Amino acid sequence: MNGWQAVAATLCVITGTVYDAQHHPAAAAKVYLQAADQKEVMVLTDAHGMYRFSTAAGTYTLRALGTSLKITAKPDKTTTADLSPEPAFFDEPSYTAAGVTDYTYRGGHGSDTVFRSSTTLAKALQDEPARADDPKEAVLYREGTDLLNNRKAQAAAETFIRGVRLFPKSVRMLLGMASACYMEGSYDEAAQWFYKATDLVATDPKPYFFLAKVRAKQITESSGYKERMAQLVKLQPDSALANYYYGATLADEQARDSLQKAVRLDDHLAPAYVRLGVIAAHEGNYREAIREYQSAIAAEPALEEAHYRMSEAYRLMGDSAKAKEELVIFERLSKESAARQ
Repeated sequence: MNGWQAVAATLCVITGTVYDAQHHPAAAAKVYLQAADQKEVMVLTDAHGMYRFSTAAGTYTLRALGTSLKITAKPDKTTTADLSPEPAFFDEPSYTAAGVTDYTYRGGHGSDTVFRSSTTLAKALQDEPARADDPKEAVLYREGTDLLNNRKAQAAAETFIRGVRLFPKSVRMLLGMASACYMEGSYDEAAQWFYKATDLVATDPKPYFFLAKVRAKQITESSGYKERMAQLVKLQPDSALANYYYGATLADEQARDSLQKAVRLDDHLAPAYVRLGVIAAHEGNYREAIREYQSAIAAEPALEEAHYRMSEAYRLMGDSAKAKEELVIFERLSKESAARQ
């Protein structure tokens, strides 16, 4: 084997299709490939959304349209990997636990989801029942929540920080300050205020449910978030939402028990079924994933995410007709949801 043949024998092909959020092939999309400690390379997809790299064998990060995955390419082999960014899912208010209406109990970490979850927090704060134990605290709190609901985050933060200084034992002032920082995009600071609120009276579940509304990864993946969701389950072991929130922080196999308990406690908790379906799909058990997605849709027919993920499961099983059918439903529901905003 000469030198050129030796090099050729170690080469491999990485190919696949890039899809947009509606699962349409994305033409002229930038696809990046990078091995550890090496320069990233880029190609464009063709008119059918397909890309192709010829490269050395090894482990790579492949990314396009805001999503990425790890792949291992083997010598003299073709590795196929499709990329499809998941939509950010969001739905209207529909669940109440521990006196807190939950407006965003579904998953998602996209920027649009984070933006909407900040609105959710502002509304939840405004919906807090009036209290007459200290009129000045009530006035400051109402002023801050009004500013927050008008998306004047900086002015709201100035009001809430005055409230925190005057009323350091007011959980709702701490939550207001946390929500103002969250709306501003100061996620590290927001996390600290949320944690102060949960830790002030550790046996009060309400601030934990507020914390569970956040969607910024800087908070949900920060040190202390998972532990507080675990504490919420201890405080409310028979709460379906508490078990769902905690399960959402865990790796697939660890999450299953919490999620199954959540649906036993409330068989209409659609997002728990979706998460169980995602776990099954990750394990390659697409039939089981579809059964879970069907349970989610039975509980909540207009849940976009369940239809989207079921379309993906059918596609991976090779049932293109059913995949297309679910995708059509997803796109219709997405348009209807967007029109309501």
